Amino acid sequence: MRFFHLSDLHIGLKLMNRDLGADQEFIFNQIIKMAAEQKPDAVVIAGDIYDRPVPSADAVELFDKFVTHLSETIPHSTIMMISGNHDSAQRVDCFRSVLAKQNLYMIGMPPRAEEEHIEKVVLTDRYGTVNFYLLPFVKPSMVRTIVGEGEDGNQLSYNDALHRLIGRETINEGERNVIVSHQFYLPKGKKADEIERMDSEIRTVGNIDEVCADVLNPFDYAALGHIHKPMKVGSETMRYCGTPLACSISEEGQQKGIIMVDMAEKGTVTTTVLPLKPLREVRVIKGSLEEVLKAGCEDYVTVVLCDKVDFDVVDMKDRLRFAFPNLLEIRRENQVKADYKPVLLEKEILDPFALCCSFLKERVDADEEEAYKKILEGVLNTVNDMEGEGL
Repeated sequence: MRFFHLSDLHIGLKLMNRDLGADQEFIFNQIIKMAAEQKPDAVVIAGDIYDRPVPSADAVELFDKFVTHLSETIPHSTIMMISGNHDSAQRVDCFRSVLAKQNLYMIGMPPRAEEEHIEKVVLTDRYGTVNFYLLPFVKPSMVRTIVGEGEDGNQLSYNDALHRLIGRETINEGERNVIVSHQFYLPKGKKADEIERMDSEIRTVGNIDEVCADVLNPFDYAALGHIHKPMKVGSETMRYCGTPLACSISEEGQQKGIIMVDMAEKGTVTTTVLPLKPLREVRVIKGSLEEVLKAGCEDYVTVVLCDKVDFDVVDMKDRLRFAFPNLLEIRRENQVKADYKPVLLEKEILDPFALCCSFLKERVDADEEEAYKKILEGVLNTVNDMEGEGL
């Protein structure tokens, strides 16, 4: 059994207001080409199909185009996907039963009633049965009626809720089992702050959504979504594939890809990363203004200027935008700032001229000092006259 593991498509995403529609279509075309070459028996997408619960018309059209071309390219393969925390579970669930008859499983809602269970799709090959358990993003409140409450009567934590929810399933461990899930799973013994997270990810306060990955042990492979950087959760067979396209500057330099999973007899699982090449890279370019301008390119670029002196180039932004048509932002490093030292010293009050000079970034020469003194004297005289007149 061979299948592709994808996740976190985030269709409709904007990178600092840059529309990524063309970039996402470029990546999807690569995925379709790889599917034609590798002929997977299934393709699983582990959540966050869209970047927002109510996607734009353009995002829906792009998704429709991708799925249509993928199903035409591998017509005898099964396509399975679940909702993530960015998706509207109800929208993904729409026409669920109808689509399943076309070998397209779009599972938006987890089980919520006692008689409901995690959606299971059963495929077979020459080694026997492979059971795919499709578990969309779960909040404890969504499954409270079937997993119950804590001893104190309060809602369960994410960890306890997921353990009880998966524990309800009768999993035949003599067969090959795959779970497709979109949660924040932690390797046993690891802490949430030890896991590198990307700027494009939604994080909860106090990492209350963390789930111990030991709940995944009954499965031969865990196709996970939610973490945007490719990551293993304790083993080769519990994996986040990451986003197929960089969604933030923090993902600069990451090699994105599809995980191709090959399952032979029970206990034999091999994984291969099929690299994806973006239409435009996400890059950070540092240096002086002149150095940076020499590195002009079409990529999505954050420029970090490291000039040692404070300067004001009137056309600086225009020059940078010309060199980098897809410029995201300009940052300054080592920028000279005013030194706001305390000006009221113990037992000492500076005179008005010394007080004003303390806010200047550089020392003034004799001519400038004389000019400043005359200006300050004029201002003080005007203020004194106004006070004398009761204004």
